[in-house]
Amino acid sequence: MSLAAVPAQAAAGATASGSTASGSTAEAGTAGAPSPGEAVLRRQRVRESAARTYARSFPIVPVRAHGMTVEGADGRRYLDCLSGAGTLALGHNHPVVLEAIRRTLDSGAPLHLLDLATAEKDDFTSALFDSLPAEFAARARVHFCGPAGTDAVEAALKLMQTATGRSGALAFTGAYHGMTAGALALTGNVAVKEPLPGGGEVVRLPYPYDYRCPFGVGGEAGAELGATYVERLLDDPSGGVVPPAAMILEAVQGEGGVVPAPDGWLREMRRITAERGIPLIVDEVQTGVGRTGAMWAVEHSGIVPDAMVLSKAIGGSLPLAVVVYREDYDGWRPGAHTGTFRGNTLAMAAGAATLRYVAAHGLAERAATVGARITARLRQLAAELPAIGDVRGRGLMIGVELVDPTAGPDACGARPADPALAVRVREACLARGLIVELGGRHDAVLRLLPPLTITDEQIAAVLERLAEAIAAASAAVPSGSAAVSSGSAAVSSASDARGGA
Repeated sequence: MSLAAVPAQAAAGATASGSTASGSTAEAGTAGAPSPGEAVLRRQRVRESAARTYARSFPIVPVRAHGMTVEGADGRRYLDCLSGAGTLALGHNHPVVLEAIRRTLDSGAPLHLLDLATAEKDDFTSALFDSLPAEFAARARVHFCGPAGTDAVEAALKLMQTATGRSGALAFTGAYHGMTAGALALTGNVAVKEPLPGGGEVVRLPYPYDYRCPFGVGGEAGAELGATYVERLLDDPSGGVVPPAAMILEAVQGEGGVVPAPDGWLREMRRITAERGIPLIVDEVQTGVGRTGAMWAVEHSGIVPDAMVLSKAIGGSLPLAVVVYREDYDGWRPGAHTGTFRGNTLAMAAGAATLRYVAAHGLAERAATVGARITARLRQLAAELPAIGDVRGRGLMIGVELVDPTAGPDACGARPADPALAVRVREACLARGLIVELGGRHDAVLRLLPPLTITDEQIAAVLERLAEAIAAASAAVPSGSAAVSSGSAAVSSASDARGGA
């Protein structure tokens, strides 16, 4: 699907349907009769749980998708910078993925076999090990988990608890590791943890966050202070830290606001844990498969972890999750961590094809190049749009933190986050045919996770629409607090309902 065709068709879809990005009916032909898309959205609101998230932010009904383009039931088209929260390394319905799925279906291979050996699993494992850092892969084992990354986190934690005989863990501020009990205990977000009973002893450590440095100094000095704090806390007999089963961290925090850890700090965490016999788990669920400009984010710093948690893109758009770990820790008994859906044959076929395609076509290197170009342009925009407080990221994992430009800065020069503005920007983006999601400590960070196959033309379109949206939302006068949490499109004028123009 050519991006050049998007504007005219998208605008035509919006005009013909009489709909804004929210899916609300305008004054078009059949008054009172909801469109098929609107009917679906209504049924979803009635039938599905209050925990639904993306459906609130993007009230659209996708019916077709290809590459970076998603078409809604109303005919409007969008450039997708969410990519299934980083799952779609090659975008929607990439030919190499579809061919792998069709080939597997046509072969008559069993689609579900628990954890029995299959040719597809063997091939995926070979592709996975070929993609891993050589020093790590040389002495690694893999465990296939339930199909979500959170289950792989649970498995990694249980593995290290079994190996060490300890129960606690070290985790970081801003972390996100999943929504099941153990993974949630490791996660930093208080809002999702507060209503629930405790999930085990977790010691929370400061993650280096240059723009909002936990020590109020920023830069290399802030990261060095963080490493010193960790080391001294662990060595303090009165520090309150019982020897833990593991430390778990993200090389780039995703849900935490796209915060990259300095390579030197990561090397310090590896040294500190190795010297104290603490296994180091790196969560690569969102950073893996070329997203950060290397096949795996640990490659930037050169560290060799004891375990890596992998999901999202490794399944080639289908559900798949694994934990890969040093063979020294393989002390599990049979059945120590199981799951019915560990043997997803289609996901393994799609995943192997994706891993090989990313490697063969240098998409990790391209992510580094185009990601740097996008980041540089966004930093130029920050000089023109004072609501942009910070631009950061690695490769095609990019964050734009939105702030209140009228408020005074703190000691590090950071202004207060503006989550209400971020919601307006997200809505203005959707009205312009651009899907971006929010994250960060105050949900004030625009997160860009485009597919690694994004074209130069699409890059230009994303940057243009994003700049327009931030400018428009910054100039808009909020109509009240209801717009902050509703997720419905705030921009409904004919000029803004272009849907990709």
